[in-house]
Amino acid sequence: MLVLALDSATNVASCAVVKEDNILVEFTLNTSKTHSERLMPLLSQALDYADLTLEEIDGFSVSIGPGSFTGLRIGLATIKALAFFTQKPLVGISTLDGLAANLSHTSGLICPILKARRNELYSALYLNSPGGQERISEYMVISPEKLVAFFAELRPEEITFLGDGTSMLPNNLQDVLGPGCVTASELDRLARAASIGFLGLKRLKKGEHDDINSLSPFYIKASAAEDRLRQKTVTCEGEGNG
Repeated sequence: MLVLALDSATNVASCAVVKEDNILVEFTLNTSKTHSERLMPLLSQALDYADLTLEEIDGFSVSIGPGSFTGLRIGLATIKALAFFTQKPLVGISTLDGLAANLSHTSGLICPILKARRNELYSALYLNSPGGQERISEYMVISPEKLVAFFAELRPEEITFLGDGTSMLPNNLQDVLGPGCVTASELDRLARAASIGFLGLKRLKKGEHDDINSLSPFYIKASAAEDRLRQKTVTCEGEGNG
């Protein structure tokens, strides 16, 4: 089964074609260009380098968040259009699940962290086992200070942080949490479409798929745009009641 995957939940734009346990092609950009400028060229180049046509793809997998409001909307709209055009199944994968999957053979706790608004982080906790990787916490929005304080009290023997939120952690993290606290290497730290592709492949092989019409970005909390809309609605209702 051939799966075309896309991750645009952060500043990173990543596209991959995966097949079973093989990455046929993967492109990842971490530049200043917007997702609207680079996603379609990335997708086109990925298919070209894999020597595939769009019609030969068996299914699609896309990161649905949490993450950037604009990035998620663009990525999801792009993959939905391809799935609709080809009439092939589509699955949405949590961005945090995809990040954690970068470390599928790491021992100890795995803590992906993504930058959120208002100086907060999106996060969750994962563990690898012989049966596969498992999420052992709820998805959460938390400040860097509270996250570090939580682990300072827990004192895990091993924990690996990854994601663009690692830049918001204190420089003396090992002094606070102990020598078993590490940050993933640059190769594994940022979002990868291949991880989204392999997680999607597992679901697609089980016959699972998401409804193309109802699949939407996953926000742990309302985006700033939704906050403003809600505030505007409340203000208008208040004026009307007055």
